[in-house]
Amino acid sequence: MKLVFLIGSGAVGKMTVGQELARMTGLRLFHNHMSIEPVIEIFGSLNRKAVDGIRDVVFREFAASDNYGMIFTYMWAFDHQSDWDYIEHVKEIFAPYGTEFYYVELIAPLEVRLKRNVTENRIRNKPSKADIEFSNANLMREENYRLVSREGEIPFENYLRIDNSDLDPGDAAAFIKETFGL
Repeated sequence: MKLVFLIGSGAVGKMTVGQELARMTGLRLFHNHMSIEPVIEIFGSLNRKAVDGIRDVVFREFAASDNYGMIFTYMWAFDHQSDWDYIEHVKEIFAPYGTEFYYVELIAPLEVRLKRNVTENRIRNKPSKADIEFSNANLMREENYRLVSREGEIPFENYLRIDNSDLDPGDAAAFIKETFGL
């Protein structure tokens, strides 16, 4: 089993690169909004406990399956210990199954991410982003968190950082696939 954590700021391209990587490798994509959107629809707002519960069920069932592996997209606030703890929590679910872990951090400046925030693919897969004004404001608020790691901060093997500002999602995915032999 393989688990690829595809991390980065909002609208950096995690889902889109993940879609391409899944297509190229047979890994299954579990992008963060696959658990967020149904919770917003049901509760009328974001309920973190419900989102985490859904994710845990998916992780436990998937880890015990005979699937090749999963790509999980996640906005990791490096300045919040709870996000570090969450990554360890997910790893603990998968670890008993001999899972190999990979970490890919995508980075791009805010002006690039604001352009990506309005793409058809993003809005189709993340209905909560359809209110562009609200969604752009959320991207601006993200600047209050440290969503880009510092040099040497990620201590894990199999870590890759990609500035995908000017990189086609398919090219980024191909680079990930080749680098890790997926």
